[in-house]
Amino acid sequence: MSDTANTPNRPTLRELLDTVGTGCSECGRCVTECTFLRRYGTPKTIANSFAASDKTSLSRPFECSLCGHCAAVCPEGLDLENLFLEMRREAVERGFGHFPEHAPLVNYERLGTSRRFTLYRLPQGCTTVFFPGCALSGTRPDGVSTVFSLLQKADPAMGIVFDCCMKPSHSLGRERYANAMFEEMRDYLVEQGVKEVLVGCPNCQVMFDSFGGGLVVRTIYEVLADSALPLEKATGSVTVHDPCVIRNAEPVQRAVRTLLQRQGLTVEEMPHSGKTTLCCGLGGGVKMFAPDLAEEAAAGRKDEAQGRRIITYCAGCVQALAPHTPTSHLLDLFFAPEQTLAGKKKGTAAPFTYLNRLRLKKRFKKMEGCAVIRERTFIAEEGQRKKRSWKPLVFLVLLAAAVAGIHLSGAAGYLQQDRLRALIAGYGVLAPAIYILIYTLAPVLLLPGLPITIVGGILFGPFWGVVYTITGATLGASLAFLVARYLARDWVTSKLTGPKWAKLDREVEQHGWKVVAFTRLIPAFPFNLLNYAFGLTKVPFSHYVLATFFCMLPACIAFIVFSSSLLELIRGNLSPTSLLGIALIVVVSLLPVFYRRYKIGQSAKVVAE
Repeated sequence: MSDTANTPNRPTLRELLDTVGTGCSECGRCVTECTFLRRYGTPKTIANSFAASDKTSLSRPFECSLCGHCAAVCPEGLDLENLFLEMRREAVERGFGHFPEHAPLVNYERLGTSRRFTLYRLPQGCTTVFFPGCALSGTRPDGVSTVFSLLQKADPAMGIVFDCCMKPSHSLGRERYANAMFEEMRDYLVEQGVKEVLVGCPNCQVMFDSFGGGLVVRTIYEVLADSALPLEKATGSVTVHDPCVIRNAEPVQRAVRTLLQRQGLTVEEMPHSGKTTLCCGLGGGVKMFAPDLAEEAAAGRKDEAQGRRIITYCAGCVQALAPHTPTSHLLDLFFAPEQTLAGKKKGTAAPFTYLNRLRLKKRFKKMEGCAVIRERTFIAEEGQRKKRSWKPLVFLVLLAAAVAGIHLSGAAGYLQQDRLRALIAGYGVLAPAIYILIYTLAPVLLLPGLPITIVGGILFGPFWGVVYTITGATLGASLAFLVARYLARDWVTSKLTGPKWAKLDREVEQHGWKVVAFTRLIPAFPFNLLNYAFGLTKVPFSHYVLATFFCMLPACIAFIVFSSSLLELIRGNLSPTSLLGIALIVVVSLLPVFYRRYKIGQSAKVVAE
């Protein structure tokens, strides 16, 4: 690959790569406390090895949470956070940065900017608006209403805006789309005479600070700290998790601690707080793209909290940390201190957060005394939905027509096991050979194997169905393996990028055939893609074949035994074979659950020791 092809398109990225590649002293301060850098090395190593045409280089920055801790502790003052953000933007510009793992986050944002969820309520003479953000509105709608009432007492012309700040797209490198959507919102507010925005979410604060274009931005916590708001007293000690996106926002951090002390609580700081705070694991979409790194980050915060209740002022941080250690939102503590400190006050979880946002919008839309009511309809070009394919509908129509044709023609009589087996027996020894050939080609062509397995059980019965199916499945998995290793290695490599495939490669290098056995027994990856992926690893072919055969056998037996009596079951006859098949499928399906419980038990044992 030529140097020109590996040169980034983005001038800012080229400049940052050069600055970091020459300026990083590899002191290790950033690596010590960062899960991402501990995996991939110093910023200097990453910068010097970056190749813009290499999809591994382009996918790697999506494992960074963009928390900015590396830049905060860097003695050379390097802009490391923007380095990884620019890498993401480079990936998007090259058409590579749209990962299926991020789809839930992108859809969440799309709903947040839609006409159904947005509302701009601006009274006459409104110059200040409350912008609670998506997460706070969904998880704590009553808290949003209470805060607005308090703000409105001080400023009767206070407005409220329910919209999305576009931080998800910004962090995912979708620069043009995020900027276009945010600019439309900002320009509208400015045109209406708005001069100040009060935010309840750290991510919203960052976006308005960066792209607000002259709008004054403050948090509701600063406003409440400056007010004479009487707070219900509480006793005890808590610790504070400062959201990483506003690690440099000292006025906000001071305001939060002032409010806690005003309530009578003692704040015991964690080793990393304020400017050096650590990420909760949710930043930058990492929890979706590299969940193991996100879990490690959350576990680090748990260790620093040492059992004390964490108070944070980011709804996302509560969501990330609460499963690991007692964590509450600051607003919960304000309005229900006893319940919150006892762990009884919790925010709403998805999918009910969407319903909360709709109810909140409806409540505010009905309020009187408003000069401007707006629901957002603008969608930037990049965010337009693609036209839906009619292929699934056509398939369903054809399938319905085929079923109707079978019944009208009288061919339904052949959907009896004895008749089907008699029909297939007419092909003699060719019938099993044809079946095995189909199963061999299916994994190579990325066709689903389960329907073929069910057909095998119906046609050949529980014994020969297992024999033919495990033979075809093993041959198919082996053929895909050989294609990836010897015939289409470059093509397969280009398709299997991302952290989970990189992790698979590392695990195979360390544990060999045991990883093949594990992934066959407890499916954690798509079966057909996994066959190709193993072809790119160093596992010996013979080890791969044996582990595949023996470890696919339990699931094969379960589904074949079940499907061998499927037609009888459909007709309402529950035979012992059907019951056995159902029981076997349940056992196979529960293997991942047993494994997760085993891992949790092992982790608890390690902690106890």
